[in-house]
Amino acid sequence: MDIRKARDELRRGGTVHCLPLRATFYARVSTDKIEQAGSLENQVQYFTEYIRKNANWTFVPGYIDEGISGTGTAKRGSFNRMIDDARAGIFDFIITKEISRFSRNTLDSIQFTQELLGLGVAVLFQSDNLNTIDTDSEFRLTVMAGVAQDEVRKLSERLKFGFAQSIRNGRVLGNDKLYGYDKEKCVLTVNGAQARTVRMIFEMYANEGLGLRKISLRLLEQGITSSRGNAFNTTTIKNILLNPKYKGWYCANKYKSLDYKTKQCARLDKSEWVTYPDPGIPAIVSGELWDRANAQLRRRGEAFRKSGAVTSNRYPYSGKIMCGEHGTAFHRQMIGAHETWQCKLYRTQGLAGCAAPQIRTEELDVIMAGIFNEIYADKSGFVAQTLALIQTVRPQEEDRSREIAVLRRKKEKLLELRLDDMITKQEFQRRNEELNAQLAALEVRGEKAAQGIDMPRVSALLTRELLFQAPINSGLAASIANKIIVHNTGDRQRAKLDIHLKLGRLVLAEYGKNAAVFCSKCS
Repeated sequence: MDIRKARDELRRGGTVHCLPLRATFYARVSTDKIEQAGSLENQVQYFTEYIRKNANWTFVPGYIDEGISGTGTAKRGSFNRMIDDARAGIFDFIITKEISRFSRNTLDSIQFTQELLGLGVAVLFQSDNLNTIDTDSEFRLTVMAGVAQDEVRKLSERLKFGFAQSIRNGRVLGNDKLYGYDKEKCVLTVNGAQARTVRMIFEMYANEGLGLRKISLRLLEQGITSSRGNAFNTTTIKNILLNPKYKGWYCANKYKSLDYKTKQCARLDKSEWVTYPDPGIPAIVSGELWDRANAQLRRRGEAFRKSGAVTSNRYPYSGKIMCGEHGTAFHRQMIGAHETWQCKLYRTQGLAGCAAPQIRTEELDVIMAGIFNEIYADKSGFVAQTLALIQTVRPQEEDRSREIAVLRRKKEKLLELRLDDMITKQEFQRRNEELNAQLAALEVRGEKAAQGIDMPRVSALLTRELLFQAPINSGLAASIANKIIVHNTGDRQRAKLDIHLKLGRLVLAEYGKNAAVFCSKCS
């Protein structure tokens, strides 16, 4: 639409209904409650009929956001798609209910209406009787959008006041599904079955010394799952251990809102938390057990940070390469086309942190292949032993189980996004169906694997890989290594390596161009 010509037409006494426009609409409600869903349906029906009954207008399907806050536009998928379509010239005119439906952020409202006008697209805020074709619309929009934004600010302040008052009154706010408890009208009561699991978690961690992952596996072995029927993930177990409610303490004011528009929050220092023994919260574990578990959690966290340990095993050498000077882990870095490993202190501080050489995977593979060939000189015997081992286990079952666990965690996260109104119902259904399809494919793969293994093919592949011809299979070469200690020689191109094998032997090697492997010391 030519905005200048449209304004001339209105000055001559015409109306927007006389203009030949391709018209669409934008509708939004900020929650997905039933009553709001009805409001959304009414908006869609009204705007559709309003546009279609005008003979001079061409109807363009509207844009709908359901269960999305109006404070900003970053998470409003349909709104952003509408702006993209405006840039593509798909329509000339947008009808929406009011400014607060469009955005409660003044800057967003001004920015997008100005951009739309620049694209030849006008917006009619019907309830506010504001049409951006009118020349005075920008001034009126600034005032009215400012009022809408101030309403959000006041609402945010009222909520903060309400939360603070509830805290003073000892009312339990926050998660309505706190594991181990049932909650009704801000009052917690113990859920017997879940409480037994909570006690087991504290006992296993504080008394038996089990780690978070081992606790998850132990619970799963005993048929104990989360409230969603899945294995407890380590984050959930850690949060249970950290929550003082389990020892009967009230805890609130852990986070503070920094900006009501962006909803950015900051975690407050423990000195600012509101926490105290509360007789209204029934304890599931003793204060002594809770304190011991948290002391253990702090000690392990500090030890982990000091060691710089790597928990990921995504790559064959992940967590295996350590700095001989600092005891820190080497981290993976792609330099050009080369996978390279660098001391953590070098990654963060440069040469001032660590001067140990960088280790390239391709060169380390050559060293490990040489060690492999020396240890397993009888390749045919090694192949026969490996094939016999494969026949005793289901192939790829561990990888498949891991993939299934990852997909289930994604489904849990997706559900959390939906419950937090971060995605629409339609987006949730689409992505959930995709994850279900992937899970079904993994089940089929497992069934096929259980039917049998092509042993001759496996034998041929393994025999070929044991030749260690370039490119060397890093997974096979690294499989015999437990830990590789890198010692600085003062030459950035060379290093001495202490290679601790899983067989209980120590191999001394030199890393660098044309360096030969030698086993002068083995234990």
